[in-house]
Amino acid sequence: MSPNAAPKHPDTHSLHYLIRSGLAGGVAGCVAKTVVAPLDRVKILFQASNPDYQKYAGTWSGAFRAVNQIYRQGGIRGLFQGHSATLLRVFPYAAIKFMAYDQVHYILMPTRQQETNLRRFLAGAISGTLSVFCTYPLEVIRVRMAFQTRLRDPSPTAPRPSFLETARQIHHEGTKPLVPSSQHFTKSLLDHYPVLKFYRGFTVTVMGMIPYAGVSFLSWGFLRSVFVPPSETGHAKATPMADLAIGAVSGAIGQTASYPFEVTRRRMQVAGITRPDRWLRWGETITAIWQTSGWRGFYVGLSIGYLKVIPMTAVSFAVWQSGKRMLNV
Repeated sequence: MSPNAAPKHPDTHSLHYLIRSGLAGGVAGCVAKTVVAPLDRVKILFQASNPDYQKYAGTWSGAFRAVNQIYRQGGIRGLFQGHSATLLRVFPYAAIKFMAYDQVHYILMPTRQQETNLRRFLAGAISGTLSVFCTYPLEVIRVRMAFQTRLRDPSPTAPRPSFLETARQIHHEGTKPLVPSSQHFTKSLLDHYPVLKFYRGFTVTVMGMIPYAGVSFLSWGFLRSVFVPPSETGHAKATPMADLAIGAVSGAIGQTASYPFEVTRRRMQVAGITRPDRWLRWGETITAIWQTSGWRGFYVGLSIGYLKVIPMTAVSFAVWQSGKRMLNV
C-alpha cells in the first residue's frame, strides 16, 4: 500500500467519525418521524385510551377517521401537535442509537465473517437502551402533548399545549395533597425527586426497547447478509430501494415483538394526568389493561402501528445509510 493510500477501515473511534455517524442517524430519525407524524399521534391516542378517540380504535379505516377528526378540530397543526417535542427528542435519540450501534457493531462484529444473529441482537438492544435512557424525558413530554385533544374545547382560541408548559405541568404534578384539609400529607418519592416524573414508564420502555431494537437490527443485519452482496471492502453494498425494503421488513418484525410493552408504557406515560399523586407501576398497569380488554388490549392500535412503523423504519434505515454514504461513514 502506498503512503498516500486511504486506510481500508475508518477510525471508528475518532471524534470526526462519531460526529458524522451521529449526524447521519439524527437526520434519518427526524425525516422518518416527520413522514408519519399524524399517524404517530393517532396511535398514541389509541394506546393511551383517550376517550375521545376510542370509538375509532382497532381498524385502519378508524385510524383515518381519527386523522380526519383531528384535522377538522385543529387543522394541519392538530395533526402535528407534539411534533416539535418529537423532533427535539428524535434527533438526539436517533443520533445516539445509530452512533452507538456503529460502535457496538465494530466491537462485536469487526468483520462480516464474525456477524452472528446473537451479536446483531445485542448490538441493537444495547444501542436502543442507551438512546432511550438519554432522551426519555423528551419522550414523556412529547406523548403528553400528543395525548391532549381539543374536543372538549374546540374553539379556535383554545390554548394549545406547548413544550415548556407541558414540562412545567409534569414537574408540578402531585405536589399538593389530594385532600386540602389533610394535615399529615407525606411527600412521595416523586416530590423528593421531581426528575422521576419525567421517567414514568421508563422500566417497561427499556423492557420493550430490548426486543424492539434488538429484533429490528437483527432483522436488518440478517436480511442484508442474505440479500445484499458485499463490496470489495467486505461491507454490504446496497441501493436506497434495498435499504427501504429491508428496513420496512425489519420494522414490522420489531414492532410485532415489542408492541405489548409499547401499549403498557403509553398508559404509564400519561398516568400523571389521571393519577398525578403517585408512581403507577407497570404490574398494575398490565392488570388494568387485561381486566378492561383482555389480551386484545395489548395490541390496540397495532394495525396503525404497522401503518406507521413500516414506512418510518424503512425511511429511517434508508436515510441513515444514504447519510453514511454521503458523509463517508
